[in-house]
Amino acid sequence: MKFNSSKQRRYRKEKQLIFWFSIAVFVFFFVCLFVGSSHMTLSESFSALLGKGSPSQTRILWNIRIPRVLAACIAGAGLSISGLIMQTVLNNSMASPSTLGVSNAAVFGANLSIIAFAGGFLSTGNNLQNLTAETNPYAASLMAFFFSALSVLLILGLCKVRAFSPNAVVLAGIAVGAIWTAATTILQFYATDVGISAAVVWSFGDLGRATYKTDAIMFAVVAVSYLIFTLLSSRYNALLSGEISAEAMGVRVGTLRFISLLLASVITAVCVSFLGIIGFVGIICPHVTKKFLGQNHRFTLPLSALSGSLLLLLADTLSRSMGNGSALPVGAITSLLGAPFFIAIILGKKEDGLC
Repeated sequence: MKFNSSKQRRYRKEKQLIFWFSIAVFVFFFVCLFVGSSHMTLSESFSALLGKGSPSQTRILWNIRIPRVLAACIAGAGLSISGLIMQTVLNNSMASPSTLGVSNAAVFGANLSIIAFAGGFLSTGNNLQNLTAETNPYAASLMAFFFSALSVLLILGLCKVRAFSPNAVVLAGIAVGAIWTAATTILQFYATDVGISAAVVWSFGDLGRATYKTDAIMFAVVAVSYLIFTLLSSRYNALLSGEISAEAMGVRVGTLRFISLLLASVITAVCVSFLGIIGFVGIICPHVTKKFLGQNHRFTLPLSALSGSLLLLLADTLSRSMGNGSALPVGAITSLLGAPFFIAIILGKKEDGLC
């Protein structure tokens, strides 16, 4: 009887946390929506939201801010649940969406598109007008996604040969990520000033490039993956007790790990290809979630998604408040918030030989 009472209290606590995080995301959605470098007042922002403001104010709110805030919610949730799933299936608390070198591959793909195919050293020289005239707005994103997907398939293929152990995944991700970084460096070495400038600007995590179309694509990928992760939550819980125990419960660990890493990497690839590099979301939020709720994926999945959205909304609000007329790259804000947190995680670990 005491056990059931304790279980009920924990269940109520989990539901309350999810409720309060949902309220926080809802509140910060509108805070982020009404804060910006245009210095619109609260009443002007609200009027523009209802379509009653001036044409410029309505355009700012509906064409710039709303797609940006939606991107923060969707990408934050996606990157966070990707980190949670990777940490579970790799049994590595430091795992994140960048573990498999997905971000490195995306940067190379975007650099190749911008520097080589969209101008750079092949046609534009140092003429910025030629670069902007010949660049397809989705070319860099498509190329970034292509190389991200290629990197994921390459790593999973290598790990399949090596019996698909978690250590093999991490080591393969580090090795392949280093190759993509080296290729990017070589590509940038031969780039013109205009080409390398455009490539570096792309790599900044920037929610300002989001549109309703890109938001819809990200939402579709994140929503489908989240649904699959939810259906597999009991298997993730079984995996926490060890591979041998999970297999004894009927879990096909190798297949589960393959599907999970593939979906988590696809989420990361889609978000990075549209928004650039946004780091640490996949590390911070899963750790905060597990601190509050433990390891039950039935509840950690929704709370991870909410905490990821909340973190990116907060970071975007800060980036637009501190930009002095222009928004700072949100990737820089998440790194500033995440790096101290990452160090605190390492220092707070009591296990011997963690590092």
